[in-house]
Amino acid sequence: MALLLLFLLLFPVSLASADEGPFIGVNIGTDLSNMPSPTQVVALLKAQNIRHVRLYDTDHAMLLALANSGIRVTVSVPNDQLLGIGQSNATAAYWVARNIVAHVPATNITVIAVGSEVLTTLQNAAPVLVSAMKFIHSALVASNLDSRIKVSTPHSSSIIIDSFPPSQAFFNRTWDPVMVPLLKFLQSTGSYLMLNVYPYYDYMQSNGAIPLDYALFRPLPPNKEAVDSNTLLHYNNVFDAVVDAAYFAMSYLNFTNVPIVVTESGWPSKGDSSEADATLENANTYNSNLIKHVLNNTGTPKHPGVAVSTYIYELYNEDQRPGSVSEKNWGLFDANGVPIYILHLTGAGTVLANDTTNQTFCVGKDGADKKMLQAALDWACGPGKVDCSLLLQGQACYEPDNVVAHATYAFNAYYQKMGKALGTCDFKGVATVTTTNPSHGSCIFPGSGGRNGTSVNGTILAPSSNSTTSGCPPQYFFDVGSITSSLIITILHLALVLL
Repeated sequence: MALLLLFLLLFPVSLASADEGPFIGVNIGTDLSNMPSPTQVVALLKAQNIRHVRLYDTDHAMLLALANSGIRVTVSVPNDQLLGIGQSNATAAYWVARNIVAHVPATNITVIAVGSEVLTTLQNAAPVLVSAMKFIHSALVASNLDSRIKVSTPHSSSIIIDSFPPSQAFFNRTWDPVMVPLLKFLQSTGSYLMLNVYPYYDYMQSNGAIPLDYALFRPLPPNKEAVDSNTLLHYNNVFDAVVDAAYFAMSYLNFTNVPIVVTESGWPSKGDSSEADATLENANTYNSNLIKHVLNNTGTPKHPGVAVSTYIYELYNEDQRPGSVSEKNWGLFDANGVPIYILHLTGAGTVLANDTTNQTFCVGKDGADKKMLQAALDWACGPGKVDCSLLLQGQACYEPDNVVAHATYAFNAYYQKMGKALGTCDFKGVATVTTTNPSHGSCIFPGSGGRNGTSVNGTILAPSSNSTTSGCPPQYFFDVGSITSSLIITILHLALVLL
């Protein structure tokens, strides 16, 4: 093992990108009955500059709607069809003729995913998985489509044993009779390993061993980064560690030139009482940072600069999906195409950078602690330099005269003047982003285009969940010069942490 590790360090293998360059795609769920019409879905994809989508089947109406859009489409052989296709070349040929040949070239189908997480969810079909992939590929060859359509199969990252340190990771040996011929097939056809990577689940199942910041791609000081003791590679996020674990696991089976595409990754925006970290802010943070990480072509510590193109799970929330609350809330949009949250993608290109409303607001959370709301309100109207004059008695936003309403106005005013930057709608966890305009009557909230809008620039960051500030004296206005030096130091320290 030591010799192999030394070889891999001294002679790193050059991997080709799995596509034309790093890309971000989206998964479109299986329950199309609870989504907009296919034409509306495609319109949203175009508006968001999404050029890669993955379908969990070959829905005829969706494929027709995608025709002539130029969007690159991954279609899937559903698990319930896998046994039939894996046991019959003729069945595979019929499937390709009906679901692929009938739609190309108008619909730009570029990948066929054969099954989904078969080794961990449909083990009785595992013996025919590679046969199914080969039969599908043979049918593509016969139709002269093999040069434009790749064949692979998505795996759960749980097939990797001991994923940290990555250099010691290996695939579950039970599946060697499947993984070895599968990787040979991917290598010989120029395809890639499909991997589903969910730092959310790794974090939830770690019993506190994985810090939340490490799961969310948040910046870590060097002494908090995870270090692989064999390679001395530094890891500052779970995503990279899992991807590199897969690279190392393949290398132990003597496959060093098969690239990886992450077919599912994301973070739920809502959860039940046992899922406290399934929040809008965390979902926004994870997906925003993931998109920037991929499109900046960062690569991983093992393969820096090598694209790890990724499909976000998923485009729409699935309100009817069985299971926990979080299972229904992985979407970037609701069923009406309204963003669940607005991604923070400055400098990450145009994909998913344009919301359909162009309006987001910061509001106080329902049920938030009143004392924490008051402290945050005091901060916003004090060191936060928000103009809270409209909250004075007799002014447009005085009513309703309660801390939630007043805090919502102040939070939003701060959020808008800070350009909706990441971390400016948190206030120690008592605020959240919404697309619903909180304006009422003559009280027009900043950001809604009304006469109360503001574009004042500021430099002080709002207190976030990581802040050590505790608010300021309970006054809406006071002289900034009276702030104590310790508070100034604390705020500056917070700004450095969040930059």
